Amino acid sequence: MTVQARIPNPAGLLPDAVKAINLLYKAAHSAGVPAGTLELVHLRASQINGCGACVDSGARSARKAGETEERLFAVAAWRETPYFTDAERAVLALAEAATRLADRADPVSDEVWAEAARHFDEKQLAAVVLWVATTNFFNRLNATTRQPAPQNWG
Repeated sequence: MTVQARIPNPAGLLPDAVKAINLLYKAAHSAGVPAGTLELVHLRASQINGCGACVDSGARSARKAGETEERLFAVAAWRETPYFTDAERAVLALAEAATRLADRADPVSDEVWAEAARHFDEKQLAAVVLWVATTNFFNRLNATTRQPAPQNWG
């Protein structure tokens, strides 16, 4: 099935949006959380939301950040594989909870938050939360306007 975008990406149509998105990206990536960890968070939230364009770009960005194929293939099943550190598991759980807000009355439990806080300081946690929110923002833009993943891998 070929997906055709309804309109070009909305962020690209509004130049001020691109500036704001770039600032969010810079802020989230400036707090000392490893780039690969942020890419795993982006990839997992995008998988949950079914955003093909973001899954594609997330996997590519994670590879550029040094992620292995083995770990990328296992992100969707991170709980059942030995490939992730305790810190990565903590932020993947946080990313899932923050992405699935409507699934439970207390979407981000104290246990999920406390485990992430064991591995990251407040500034890093702020970056992770901002990055999850930004990823969900991207997912919603892309899903609403049916932005396709690239058809040609180069």
